[in-house]
Amino acid sequence: MQKQEILSDYKKQEDKILLAQVLDKIKFCKQREKIEYTDFLDMYQISLVKSFMKKIQFESYILFGGYENAERNILIIYPEKYSINMIEKNYPKIIKAIRINLSDEEKGKYSHRNYLGGIVKLGIKREKVGDILVSDDGADILVKEETAGTLKQQLGTLTRFENSNFAIIEIQDIRKTEIKVEELKIIVPSLRLDNFVSDLAKTSRSKAVQIIDSERVFINGQNEMKASKQIKLGDIITIRGKGRFVIKEFSGTTRSGRMVIIIEKYV
Repeated sequence: MQKQEILSDYKKQEDKILLAQVLDKIKFCKQREKIEYTDFLDMYQISLVKSFMKKIQFESYILFGGYENAERNILIIYPEKYSINMIEKNYPKIIKAIRINLSDEEKGKYSHRNYLGGIVKLGIKREKVGDILVSDDGADILVKEETAGTLKQQLGTLTRFENSNFAIIEIQDIRKTEIKVEELKIIVPSLRLDNFVSDLAKTSRSKAVQIIDSERVFINGQNEMKASKQIKLGDIITIRGKGRFVIKEFSGTTRSGRMVIIIEKYV
């Protein structure tokens, strides 16, 4: 089957471009008997690629972002003869981390947005950078190996980091940030997804449907575009630009019959 025929079901040009690249990586991997990999993918792209791989019945791949449960992942395609151990040995050749150690005056001053803003200002493409793990002392920035040296050098040119120290480190040495959660209580008329998005994003039902339609909502890592999708206990809802939320408890109903839900929000 020709590439254009395989991609004919996909309407968005950016989806076709990404999946065409995936098909090329699969082709090169088979021809060269070598590992092939993409740039970092965001949650929507990861969901798209997973669905596509299932559709074409291709299984020799791994999504990895430098550590377990990373949000942004690289798609790694490998020859069928490779064992998982062989693939894992190649991780350091694919992903590095840049550690920023802030000066005493700067500690606790910068958020994820500050680090990402600096990277964007340098002209580094977002897809070359993975997760940014922030601590009071600084941050560990996951990057593609071939980008690490350039980004390390350029970060030092930013005024905000002029007194900081930088080092390229191996992914096994990254500082895992402690996940902090905030408990919320919401009240919804039903378990439809649009009700949750409306409450969690603090917007109207109609605007919530627009957010869902714009492919910004994920349930358990999978893009969801059905506003009437029923939410279950334990589901993880991610709304791009708003956060990640875990459905922890259905704690009863109000007198009017609306449902009281306990949510944990990652902060």
